[in-house]
Amino acid sequence: MERLKLGSRAARDVRPKARPAVQRRPPPVLGAIAGSTSDEPTVTLSKRAVERLDQGHVWIYRSDIAAPETLAGGEVVRLADERGWFVGKAFYGAQSQIAIRLLSREDEPIDEEFFARRVGRAIALRDAIQPDPGRCRAGRIVHGEADLLPGLVVDRYADCLTMQTLIEATDARRELFASLLEKALRPRAIVERNDVKVRAYEGLAQRKGVLRGTAPGPVEFAEGEVRLVADLLEGQKTGAFLDQAENRIEAGRYARGRALDCFTYGGAFALQLARRAEKVTAVDISEQAAAQGREAAVSNGATNLEFKVANAFDLLREESARGERYDTIVLDPPAFAKNKASLDAALRGYKEINLRAFHLLERGGVLVTCSCSFHIDDETFERTVLQAASDAKRTAQVVERRGAARDHPTLLGVPETRYLKCLILRVP
Repeated sequence: MERLKLGSRAARDVRPKARPAVQRRPPPVLGAIAGSTSDEPTVTLSKRAVERLDQGHVWIYRSDIAAPETLAGGEVVRLADERGWFVGKAFYGAQSQIAIRLLSREDEPIDEEFFARRVGRAIALRDAIQPDPGRCRAGRIVHGEADLLPGLVVDRYADCLTMQTLIEATDARRELFASLLEKALRPRAIVERNDVKVRAYEGLAQRKGVLRGTAPGPVEFAEGEVRLVADLLEGQKTGAFLDQAENRIEAGRYARGRALDCFTYGGAFALQLARRAEKVTAVDISEQAAAQGREAAVSNGATNLEFKVANAFDLLREESARGERYDTIVLDPPAFAKNKASLDAALRGYKEINLRAFHLLERGGVLVTCSCSFHIDDETFERTVLQAASDAKRTAQVVERRGAARDHPTLLGVPETRYLKCLILRVP
C-alpha cells in the first residue's frame, strides 16, 4: 500500500474523528449533594478551599467553609463545593481554626471498617520498613494526617503502645482506636499520652493513663545496636524522640575522635557516637536527663561517654573561647520557633549554636545539625547554617540531607508533615 504523504487530503481523511464533548455533571439538588444518599451533614467549601485540596493539602480553615450552626465538633461531614458537587469526607472541628481535616476523597462509608483498613495500612508500611518485628524495637505506627488518620498518633515500644488523640474526632473515638490496635497488634499495654498542649486548640483537656493492660513501667527497646529505656507515662513525647532514630544511627557511622553532643536529653545520640568515637561529651541543662543518660551508658557499656549538666549555648561559647576542638559534633536542640512570632529569635539561636560548632570543628570534622521547628523550612535552615559557616570562615560540605525516620512519612502538598531537618556536614 502506498504511504500517504503528510498533509495530503487522503492523510487528513484517515485521521481519527474528534472525541465527543465531555458530558457535564448534572446540576446539584437544592439542599443536598447531587446523587448523595448519605445523611451526613454537609459542609460547603469556598473556591479557595477546593483549590487547596486539589493541591494536595488536607486541612481547611474555618474562614473557608459554610457549616450548619448546629454541627457538633468531632462529626464526620460530607464536603461540597459551591455548586453542591461532592469533594470528599472529613472530620469537623468546632473549636480549632482548622475546621476540616480530610479523611477521604471518595464517597465511602466512614465507619469502623474504614478505620480498621486505615490502621491496617499504616501497620503494613511499618512492617515493610522494619521487617523483623520480633526485635524489641520502637517506632511510630500511626503518624496522623500522613497516614490519613488525622489527629491520631500511635507509637510502639517493644510490646507496648502509646496513643495520642489530638483532635475532637479522634478523642471521641479513642476506645474504638484502642480496640482496633489491640486486635491488630496484641500489645501488653496501651498507654494514653494526651498530656500535650496542642489539645487546648481543640478544647480538649490534658489526660494520661493506661487504656489497656496494666502500667508497663520502664520499657527497654533497641535502636540499632544501642539499648534504650522509655518511661511511657512520664517520658518526653510518648516516651522518647522516635523521629530522630534513623538520624542517630546514621550519625554514629560518621563518629570519630573527640565528639560533642549538645541538647542530649537522655543520651540517645551520644550512645550512637560512643560506638565509634574515642571520647564523647554529652551536654544537657537537665540533671534528670543527664542521670538517665548515665544509666543508659552503664547498661550499654559505654565507658567513653561523659555527661555534663550545662546550658549548651554557654558551653559552646566557653569551649570556643578556650580553643577546644572536636572531630564530631551533634546539635539537636528543642524547637526554637514555637510560632511565627518567635521566628527571628529562633533563627538567631540556630545561627549562634552552629557558628560556635564550626569554630570547634577540626578540619575534616563532621557536624550533624538539626531543627524540629516547623516554621523554619529546609531552605531557611540551610541558609542560616551557611551564614554561620561563613561567619566562622569555614566551608561546609553537605554529606547528607535527612528528615524524620521513615516511619514518620510526609504527604506531598502538606508541608506541616515535614518538620524535622537534619544536615550532616563536613568541614574539608
